[in-house]
Amino acid sequence: MVVARTAVNPWAWSGALGYNQGELVSGQTRTLYCAGQTAMNAEGKPEHAGDMGAQLALSLDNLEAVLAEAGMSLANLVRLNVYTTDVDVLFQEYGVLAGRLGAAGVAPATTMLGVTRLAIPNLLVEVEATAVA
Repeated sequence: MVVARTAVNPWAWSGALGYNQGELVSGQTRTLYCAGQTAMNAEGKPEHAGDMGAQLALSLDNLEAVLAEAGMSLANLVRLNVYTTDVDVLFQEYGVLAGRLGAAGVAPATTMLGVTRLAIPNLLVEVEATAVA
């Protein structure tokens, strides 16, 4: 059975910002719920203190590693939550995220939240995702 994805956008503005309001997935599927991924290296140590762009890039690298382990890629994302300690700085570096999603040809339903802090000091951003294949 083929998996079909349909963008659900009652308004056009969200597509212009690179995300869909919803994604309807039908057919036989596998669903992967990913834990939040941050700028942690392979030894579990935080990297790139104070550098939002580098932290975002490493968080996405880590997300891609989890997806790959399940036989998926960013193209399988249907939901993305982005948590940050500084929304304004994240918006300055948002091209890092938008570029990776655009290259994968995906615009998952996305929520961005500003938080007081993340679990590990010095971390500025965390991405949490749901993927379907």
